[in-house]
Amino acid sequence: MRAVVQRGFGGTEQLSVREHPDPVPGEGEVLVRVRAAAVDRGTHHLLTGLPLVGRPYFGLRTPRFPVVGRDVAGTVVALGPGVSEYAVGDEVVGTADGSCAELAAVPVARLARRPDGVPVEQAAAVPVSGLTALQALRKAHDGEGVRPGDRVLVLGASGGVGSHAVQLAAAAGAEVTGVCSAAKADLVRDLGAQRVLDYARETPGADGTRWDVVVDLGGVRRLRDLRRTLERDGTLVVAGGETEGRWTAGSHRQLLAALWSPFVSQRLVPLVSREDGADLAVLLDHVAAGRLRPAVDRTFTLEETAKALDHLAAGHVRGKAVITVSTAHAEEPS
Repeated sequence: MRAVVQRGFGGTEQLSVREHPDPVPGEGEVLVRVRAAAVDRGTHHLLTGLPLVGRPYFGLRTPRFPVVGRDVAGTVVALGPGVSEYAVGDEVVGTADGSCAELAAVPVARLARRPDGVPVEQAAAVPVSGLTALQALRKAHDGEGVRPGDRVLVLGASGGVGSHAVQLAAAAGAEVTGVCSAAKADLVRDLGAQRVLDYARETPGADGTRWDVVVDLGGVRRLRDLRRTLERDGTLVVAGGETEGRWTAGSHRQLLAALWSPFVSQRLVPLVSREDGADLAVLLDHVAAGRLRPAVDRTFTLEETAKALDHLAAGHVRGKAVITVSTAHAEEPS
């Protein structure tokens, strides 16, 4: 098969499109003919091998996952041992350990059916980012989730996770404020945010506004400052970090949140999202019903995957960058 293969850790110069051995579905897996994939910040971290604290997962010296990408949408072409939930020909969405390729082996636990009427490019934008957003919002109110009338602040509202979080919170009846760049304010407003703040000019909470739920996807603000934006019994969800530090890149704030939370009235919750097929099915139902519209910035061909990752790293992506995979050169696996 053709695949986007990563030679080592670094920039997109490490990537090339080349012939790679077809994956073989193992126990509890299906083989998917990829029609679309997507890239996000997690893909970029796997490419660079940063932050260094993630190397046990990324690979210590060489990439653990040589084929890039995780989000995948496509058609089941073969079943691994023990799989009875799916059949050859099913249209599916999920996460793979390498999706920017013509074929991907996907565990059924990380898979859901693509509903009729949901375009494959939109479906591919959902899994990793949508699951993070859904699980972040569920942390509110001691795990009960966002309630109608809640005031919700989303920092990093124009990215892959943020664009899903804004819509899911609005669909739950919350009053949503999004923080993003001025150039992306129109997108965030269109997704359902009642108020949009320019991160370069406005400090959330400077006018005295407090929120019931704060989802921090930007990763650059101190926990102490974020607490000042919360109601006394509010919930802060720390879902990542994007600072320049090579060792932690701001992810240490998740540990600090967990350590600090028992000693304050507010809930400070670190989030490590799960790639879960049941949750993915919930998200796809929202898409099919029109409550969630995956924000696809633009599509790239498989050969343009490096270009898509450079576009992402430069901060230009509004929502998700999607990779479309042509089947012109593909043959069915034997």
